[in-house]
Amino acid sequence: MTYTERGEWEQHYGEGKGWRRLGERERHLLAEHVPVPEGGGRALEVGCGTGELAAHLARAGYTVDAVDFADSAVARAREEHAGIEGVRWLRLDIERDDPAPLHEDGYDLITMRLAYPFVRDRNRLVHELSRRLRKGGALVVITPTVENTPAERRGIALDEDEITLLGAGWETVERRDADGLAFLVLRGPRPLATRAVEKRPTTGHALTGALAVVTDDGGRVLLGRSTRGMLELPGGKTTGPEGFAAAAVRELAEETGLVANLSDAHVVTMLVDDSHGIPRLTAVIRITAWTGTLTNAEADKFDRWEFFDLHALARVGDVFVPAALALDSVWPGVIPDLPSVVSYPLAAERPPVPGEPEEAARLRQEMAQTVIDGGWAPSEPVRDALRTVPRHRFAPEVSLADAYDGGDRAVVTRRNETGTAISSVSAAWLQADMVESLRLTPGASVFEAGSGGYNAELIAHAAGAGGRVVSVDIDPWVVRRTRAFNAEAGSGAVSVVEGDAALGAPAHLVPRGGFDGSMITYNCWDVAPAWRAQLAEGGHLVLPLSIHGYTRAVTLQRRGDVLHARGWTVCGFVRDRGVATRPSPVLMLADGRMQVHVHDGPPPQSEGLEEALHAERHELPTGVLLPGKSPYDTLQVYATTTLPGACALTCDRATDTPLLAAGAEHLPALVAEGSLAYLTCVPRRQGATPQESRHEFVVWSHGPAGPAMAERLAQCVRDWDQHIRPTGYPPMTVHPATTPDHDLPADGVVVDKTASRLVFQWPTPPLAQQPQTAALAGGDRV
Repeated sequence: MTYTERGEWEQHYGEGKGWRRLGERERHLLAEHVPVPEGGGRALEVGCGTGELAAHLARAGYTVDAVDFADSAVARAREEHAGIEGVRWLRLDIERDDPAPLHEDGYDLITMRLAYPFVRDRNRLVHELSRRLRKGGALVVITPTVENTPAERRGIALDEDEITLLGAGWETVERRDADGLAFLVLRGPRPLATRAVEKRPTTGHALTGALAVVTDDGGRVLLGRSTRGMLELPGGKTTGPEGFAAAAVRELAEETGLVANLSDAHVVTMLVDDSHGIPRLTAVIRITAWTGTLTNAEADKFDRWEFFDLHALARVGDVFVPAALALDSVWPGVIPDLPSVVSYPLAAERPPVPGEPEEAARLRQEMAQTVIDGGWAPSEPVRDALRTVPRHRFAPEVSLADAYDGGDRAVVTRRNETGTAISSVSAAWLQADMVESLRLTPGASVFEAGSGGYNAELIAHAAGAGGRVVSVDIDPWVVRRTRAFNAEAGSGAVSVVEGDAALGAPAHLVPRGGFDGSMITYNCWDVAPAWRAQLAEGGHLVLPLSIHGYTRAVTLQRRGDVLHARGWTVCGFVRDRGVATRPSPVLMLADGRMQVHVHDGPPPQSEGLEEALHAERHELPTGVLLPGKSPYDTLQVYATTTLPGACALTCDRATDTPLLAAGAEHLPALVAEGSLAYLTCVPRRQGATPQESRHEFVVWSHGPAGPAMAERLAQCVRDWDQHIRPTGYPPMTVHPATTPDHDLPADGVVVDKTASRLVFQWPTPPLAQQPQTAALAGGDRV
């Protein structure tokens, strides 16, 4: 007897039936192998049935969460063990429901007694349960085995191959016999690295084939564990004049019992590779809808079929090469280190494919609320975009929790050969802030430089009906990935183009009169002329602009040929690439432990600096105090735009500077004449809260010219404290590089770049007073 439907389980428990009682041998093994940790422990029982094991664990000293998807089972458990304390009975489908009711701090013990053979997606469930184990915790699986089970009931048992597979992803596996049941204790989750592997050499008639990519209502992909010991997609060779899509539909039904209409089968990619010296052509067929019940219709070829989370595909063991390549064609990046292949993506019209787990919907709402509570999304269109656009579907290689992190975390999606991030999904709060800064009106058209999919979909959603986004990226892989994800989960309002975004959008995609808004999603040193030229009069350009090495997401509004700053946000982005790329010289000191960054101009001469660093250090307190975590972003920009020759210093933790210890990086510095002066942030008072703590800016200097440079830097800090800090960023304008000096705003500080001239109109500070070199004596200026 093997139940496959929830209704069968409800009837089973509703009629008063149960399962094999918990035996003395099982009780002994539990006490021996998973005793209650000192001070008490927390346990999770999956598939608790009528609750006998949960009650036993509670009596032993565990606090237990006992879950089952059958209402009748949970009702009986509550009734039969009403006097047991320490058990929380939960009606929860552990495979399908949002796991939010489970204990967020994890468990010391997770048990599955007589339940594992009934799990449909075993790989995915074990992976998710392993993530909930506390350090040193154990997963205990108690199950019948095929060897000790009559043939007519083998659906409730595991064979040796399944037991071996279950234990393959753990550091230690202990197996004991419990009166004919296998008692397995698994510790130390160790997910298997995914490998794309081949079968035996192909035969002449197996040179072409069709593979079906099918997802369930949770967005998980269907894979079968074949008798060859690897995971495969449904599919096979064509028969006679049969087309690739028809072959995929037929093979899907023959192998899995799932039925799809030919109209829901879309050929999305043709893959050409080599198998044992024979060319191989594989058609990738995306199935967008299906019906039926999943079965293993060809038991001679497959052991079982399961739906897998996309973010787990990098840790599933061996996958048949064409299947791995097909998965990558639909979700680029989900499986790393694949063999080379020639891919021919087809511009097939197909509808977006729905499907997400309940947990994704909950986490998306929580992320949106975090961003809203932070004040980053004041408008309803942007709030609705955050609540609606499925961020996890544009970062399928990470877990739902990582995709919907509402904090400061970006999801890196591509790195170069040195490991440097070159493409990512930015932090949600920053994306919301930049979309808000576009000040979109309904039906707006927007240019995006730097693709990925999610950010463009946020913009399109916020622009509403009739809105349009043109996204340009220089990386072919990023473009392929973005197109694939937009086809899967997009609105149809985003056009993705391969090209150098610094050159703007292709002319035929630029609206008459220009884009209503433009957003640059990578760190840029200059404002490209095309961005101004393709922006409508009054439109807003939002870009992460590097100003002497400090990046700010600046909102610029076009007024004729001049762009006017309307907003500033501290941010960090991946570097630009293409024609606008500009190297940033770095001067390495102290065996590389100190780095002087020069983002505008050549690096300073290092002669004499090493000797100066080993000489006596001069310290000059500025008298400027800040509460803990108080922002000083305007100081960075003020100092580097008003102090000639300013640069930025970073240090590793092996140095004796308090630069990093105080949490401050890239503070302003001056280098000249074999001398160095730089700003540090020194703790002065430790409070119960960051707001009650105080840090002081102190200038450290080395070398003969150090004291004089320190005074200049200290006076700059004092001027900032008195005149800039209370008012924030100044008016700033961006002019074409050909603009003569007399046409620039008077009394402005000019920062010249290749294509533009930036003019900062800082408040004019009073004449510098004699620098304060005495120790602090007085109140805090906060």
